[in-house]
Amino acid sequence: MATAGVQFKTNYAVTRKIDAFYKGGKIQVNKDGTYLFCICGNKLNILDIATGAVSYTIEQDDQEDITSFALSPDDEILVTGSRALLLKQWEWKDGKCSRTWKAIHTAPVASMTFDSTSTLLATGGCDSTIKIWDVIKQYCTHNLKGSAGVVHLVQFHPDMSRLQLFSSSMDYKIRIWDLKSSKCLSILETHFSAVTSLCFSPDGDTMISSGRDKICAVWDLNTKSTKRTVPVYESVEAVVLLPNTPGIIGGETSTESVLFLTAGSKGILRVWNASSAKCVHSQTLPHSTTKVSDEEANEHSLTHCLLLPDQRQVITVTVEHNIQMYDLQNLELKKQFVGYNDEVLDVKFLGPSDSHIVLATNSPQIKVFELATSNCQILHGHTETVLALDIFKKALVFASCSKDRTVRIWQMDKVTGTVSCVAQGSGHTNGVGAISCSRLKQSFIVSGSQDFTMKLWKLPESISSKKTDADLSGSEVLHASFTEKAHDKDINSIAISPNDKLVASGSQDRTAKLWSAADFSLLGVFKGHKRGIWCVQFSPADQVLATSSADGSLKLWGLQDFSCLKTFEGHDASVLKVIFVSRGTQLLTSGSDGLLKLWTIKTNECVKTLDAHEDKVWGLHSNRQDDTIVTGSADSVIMLWKDVTEIELAEEQTKQEEEILKEQELSNLLHEKRFLKALGLAISLDKPHTVLTVIKAVLREPQGKDDLENTILRLRQDQRESILKYCCVWNTNSRNCHEAQSVLNVLLTHESPDVLLQYSGIRGNVESLIPYTERHLQRMGRLLQSSMFVDFMWQHMRLKDLPEHEEKSPVSFPTSADQTAAKQVSTTT
Repeated sequence: MATAGVQFKTNYAVTRKIDAFYKGGKIQVNKDGTYLFCICGNKLNILDIATGAVSYTIEQDDQEDITSFALSPDDEILVTGSRALLLKQWEWKDGKCSRTWKAIHTAPVASMTFDSTSTLLATGGCDSTIKIWDVIKQYCTHNLKGSAGVVHLVQFHPDMSRLQLFSSSMDYKIRIWDLKSSKCLSILETHFSAVTSLCFSPDGDTMISSGRDKICAVWDLNTKSTKRTVPVYESVEAVVLLPNTPGIIGGETSTESVLFLTAGSKGILRVWNASSAKCVHSQTLPHSTTKVSDEEANEHSLTHCLLLPDQRQVITVTVEHNIQMYDLQNLELKKQFVGYNDEVLDVKFLGPSDSHIVLATNSPQIKVFELATSNCQILHGHTETVLALDIFKKALVFASCSKDRTVRIWQMDKVTGTVSCVAQGSGHTNGVGAISCSRLKQSFIVSGSQDFTMKLWKLPESISSKKTDADLSGSEVLHASFTEKAHDKDINSIAISPNDKLVASGSQDRTAKLWSAADFSLLGVFKGHKRGIWCVQFSPADQVLATSSADGSLKLWGLQDFSCLKTFEGHDASVLKVIFVSRGTQLLTSGSDGLLKLWTIKTNECVKTLDAHEDKVWGLHSNRQDDTIVTGSADSVIMLWKDVTEIELAEEQTKQEEEILKEQELSNLLHEKRFLKALGLAISLDKPHTVLTVIKAVLREPQGKDDLENTILRLRQDQRESILKYCCVWNTNSRNCHEAQSVLNVLLTHESPDVLLQYSGIRGNVESLIPYTERHLQRMGRLLQSSMFVDFMWQHMRLKDLPEHEEKSPVSFPTSADQTAAKQVSTTT
């Protein structure tokens, strides 16, 4: 394999994580429309609407799910209620809880709201009671009883001079509470199902209520009676009153009538005239052309609706947790965020500069994310779960396949970025689980199905010039040019060679096969895996095919003789995806254990294991610059990874250069006998051996002990802490114990016990110093005894063969032989 000029990758780092931020429940927007608040389990996420990124996260300490929350109209106070029956007040920009108190409710809080003055907080509980709290003076002002069942709706009258609270519970009635007397003023009855929302006219005399009984009621609050009942023919989850300003949708029909907007089970927004009870505008969406059942909710049903009058926008939430922002002028979609992606089955980069990613999730819809803004397009067309995706070379056209037995071709507009279906084909008798696009030109696609067959679909030339606003009825119909029964079990993967002449297929029958793209003739079979094959991939540089299997292995096969060239083992579970990187010299694999592994083909070595996902990693794709990858997993998380090899190499090189410079500086300081600075530099490098070298150099000086004492005492406390820690290591070796004991002597002599006790880790340091110091003391004692014995022997030694006058001499001087004998005795002792 040609590796000249190719730099092997060594590591990837996560640069962005697209995670679930909303899993259902209430949403709220701050007063200037910049942040959106939404619940995600035990967290409250605060989303920056401009970028789509989660800017702040409020998390419960008790790990209990948040059941309700409310943001005050002045954006200052955020209160959450959890299943632990506690209310928490937050400084939401800092993520700090400023106050916690018991909710007094005997069951979780189901709903809460602030009044217009940001002073009173109303909480409706599952225990059929309503509490009113003064959040400024911090006490409970009212305890309202009389509701039946869960109080799922509480709302203050916008005119606080009336001091009225409206509530609704499971008895389908609307209660009006007088906060002056804490009594129920009136009960409004007209709905025969749960009341979902209330809205008030600017003068406060008219109220509109919506319910799941498919009607909206217009109330006169002065007489406490209904003015009109508007049949809307769908279960309504939210109703909002449109402002009486020019340019608002439906306002051209009547400038004086009250207009309101409904959102419900049909999944579309509709504008109604309260006076005539007629629908003056109905939204048209891609999915609204299909027949929607009025009796039950579907995946398009809307669950919430918020009005942003200052921004002239309305926000809706779908059953699938998609947050959509529409312009009030014509109800056109401006922005869309996906709160929860479900299991990600495939992911690919899209767009001329890889500016988008396209997702196949556990859903019939395809999601296209713009990475810069997190804006998401949802593509409707397939009727069952989309299983696989693949893109053409220019990255503006991609193909999808689904359980609905069809394949579709989608095209992105270069200018607007909108994506539409331009062609579709059907013919398989079972779900289509694998698809691959031609590499050189947009000429054909190959699909593999659970009916064990492969089909080749030729694309008409008109597709490349197809207008992106073509709807489904105007899309081309594809016809299969070739059909071949390829395997004995489900086909899991299809790959087309870089020259468009070969097609490879991998199946659950444990084999991979090589086919001619011209006529689907079988060229060879790759056998060797012990379990089903999940992925096949051609090398971009060599005549090699890579296969990954459920047996946990990865194999490279030669296309000439169909023999196995290499086997890579390292995954403990199924290897679901494999791609070539670094111009075909390395492999990147993903497994069902959530791990990514980077392999170098030449050495058969696993260079790096990346652990970030918590479930099966089904999607893995590299961009065209080969410096970024995207992964999608069954844990509903999409991650973008950046190749950080060059960055790490540069950092390592810089670090080495700095160390060389510091070591040279240290050598110069020692040569110049500037011991204080040398010792400080060695400690800053965190090199105990270098520090020891400096101390030895100090002790070698004529006044070594005094110099060492002066040097250590001039160190900072944190440096003295470090040198004490080093002493613990030096003291374990008899060769270095002299230096360690010298340093200890200085510290124990000049530092008071109170100061020493403030040293970090002093307890552990002392515990490790004591036993070795005692051992050194015992060794010194034995050495002293031995030296005394040698002295004794020397005093009593008489030498033979000496003249008589020398024997009588009281003082005798040892010869060299005597000194040698004494050394031998000392050594033996």
